Amino acid sequence: MALAAGIAAGGTVYPAANILDRVVASVDRAAITASDVEHEYRFERFLDAQWPPPPPDARALASARERLTYQILISREEDPAPADKAECEKAAVERLAALRKGFPGPEGFQVAVRELGMTEADIVARIAKQNLMLRLIDQRLRPAASPPDDEVAEYYRQTFIPEFQRKNPGAAAPPLPEVENQIREVLTQKHINELLDQWIEELKPSNRVSIHSF
Repeated sequence: MALAAGIAAGGTVYPAANILDRVVASVDRAAITASDVEHEYRFERFLDAQWPPPPPDARALASARERLTYQILISREEDPAPADKAECEKAAVERLAALRKGFPGPEGFQVAVRELGMTEADIVARIAKQNLMLRLIDQRLRPAASPPDDEVAEYYRQTFIPEFQRKNPGAAAPPLPEVENQIREVLTQKHINELLDQWIEELKPSNRVSIHSF
C-alpha cells in the first residue's frame, strides 16, 4: 500500500521486480491498487455469505474497482452528524449479527473472518461507512427521484400486472391503490440510481479520476 501510494503521488519509481502491487485507479492522490480491488470483491462476497468466494473474473474486478472509486468520491461529500454516525454504527452491528446466521455455524463464520483478514470491529466499521454513504445518497437524491403518477400507472399496467400473473397464474392482480406505495419505491430507487450516475460523472473532473489497467 505504501508503495502504491508513493507511485500515485509521483514518488520514487522502483524496478519492476520490486513492485508488489499495481495502481489500477486513482482519485487525486488517493490510489486504488489491484489488492484493494480484490479485497473489495472478497468483502462483498463475505457480506453475501458466499465463502469461500468464487474466483473473480475481469468484469467482477472492474465492478469492484468502480465501486471503490465511487466510495472515495462520495466520502468527500460527507459531513455526517454524530447522531447519523451512531445510528449507522448500530445498524452495522445488527447486520453483522444477522450475517452470522448465513454461515455454517459460529466456526464457519470465524474462519471466514480470519480468511478475509479483518476483525469483527473492522467489518462493523466498514459496514457503518457504507451505511453513511447510502444515507447521504438517499438524502441528496431522493427529493428529485419521486416518480409522477403517470409513470406509476404505466409501471402497474406494463410491468407489475404481467409479473404478478406470471407468478400467480389465474389470480387477479391487486388494484393499483393497494400496491402504489410499493411501485413508487421501486421507481424511486431506479431514479436514484440514475441520478447517482449523473452525480458521479459531475464529481469526476474536479477529483481527477484516472482508471488504469489491471
